[in-house]
Amino acid sequence: MGAPRDRPPPAPLLIACALRIERAALRGAARGAGDCGTVLRTGMGPRAAERAVTRALERPGMAGAAVLATGFCAGLVPGMHPGDLVVADETRDPHGTVPCTGTRLLAEALALALPGRTVHTGALTGSDHVVRGQERAQLRATGAVAVDMESAATLWAATRAAGAPSGEVRPVAAVRVIVDAPEHELVRIGTVRGGISAFRVLRALLPAFHDWHRSSLLPRR
Repeated sequence: MGAPRDRPPPAPLLIACALRIERAALRGAARGAGDCGTVLRTGMGPRAAERAVTRALERPGMAGAAVLATGFCAGLVPGMHPGDLVVADETRDPHGTVPCTGTRLLAEALALALPGRTVHTGALTGSDHVVRGQERAQLRATGAVAVDMESAATLWAATRAAGAPSGEVRPVAAVRVIVDAPEHELVRIGTVRGGISAFRVLRALLPAFHDWHRSSLLPRR
């Protein structure tokens, strides 16, 4: 009997966020959690996100990485509250639409990880600036439930980067914590840590991200 063939290591997880405060939340949660994937701070805006994710996926061992965009966002639907969660079923920006992987499983995992928090699912749209007032209503009219500046660019870059060696479609997802909603407009991002619970919510998301990643490694039927 011949020696067993070495199996390739499982595809890694790349968790992309834009802000230092977002990275601090994720890294704080990751300490002591073992292999939790790579947390990448892209910088603010769609161009920065696209460049950073493209470079990260060009590194050795990252060709087949699953990519998850996360951080804070603005809710578009009346009745949303800071600390609510948004799980994208697709992201949209001028490049086009990117369908997300495993939205239902991810939403269920988040509901278990954060009982009592409202989880919204729907389209997450991209913007190159902070959205206010009437523009929020205009985006809501397109069917989107939330907006941020990096998720759509992150997932677009991920789907255009070199894929897994097997040729399978790269798993991608976006999960955002609402810090700004129609009835709760945020004056500036610096008030997030002191004024609302979004930072603590973001810290609690990693177990659900890991569940989603493990499910993405299973054979597709």
